[in-house]
Amino acid sequence: MSRIGKKPINIPAGVTVNVADGNVVSAKGPKGELTQKIDADMKISIEDGVLTIERPTEQKRHKALHGLSRSLVNNLVEGVSTGYKKELELVGVGYKATNNGNAIDMSLGYSHNIIFVVPKEISVATRMEKGKNPIITLEGNDKQLLGMICAKIRSLRKIEPYKGKGIRFVGEVVRRKAGKTAGKK
Repeated sequence: MSRIGKKPINIPAGVTVNVADGNVVSAKGPKGELTQKIDADMKISIEDGVLTIERPTEQKRHKALHGLSRSLVNNLVEGVSTGYKKELELVGVGYKATNNGNAIDMSLGYSHNIIFVVPKEISVATRMEKGKNPIITLEGNDKQLLGMICAKIRSLRKIEPYKGKGIRFVGEVVRRKAGKTAGKK
């Protein structure tokens, strides 16, 4: 049995989960509504506020889909109940970030500013305090979309291993390399 796949999903109060034809799972809660299509072979059952996913056989394909299906449905339930939040930190001299609605204007050491437009499903906030690195806060109920947007923003200025400059998650540890040693004598 898949360790993740066999875990039951507790549906919190205020969240409704429906399974339509073709294994389309939809969840509705205080943070919005999301849908996800699950493989047709998986068996989804809801009893007494607990959702379970079972696989039909021990085939390799079904074993692989078991844990994935459970994680996708759990992300839906967690997203509509509590939502997700990611914070990105801009590390570097002169790096700045401001937002105007869902457009982030970033100064990342290039000759021009980069304007990145975030989808309307995700809310954006920027914070710049004196003596601290600028922070971009992204919040939304869709974990996949939020992760994709964070990855795109990070790719604008990748972390370099010598000084540690670039865009990183708050609290992320960067492996640093040693620079050049002193000249030979």
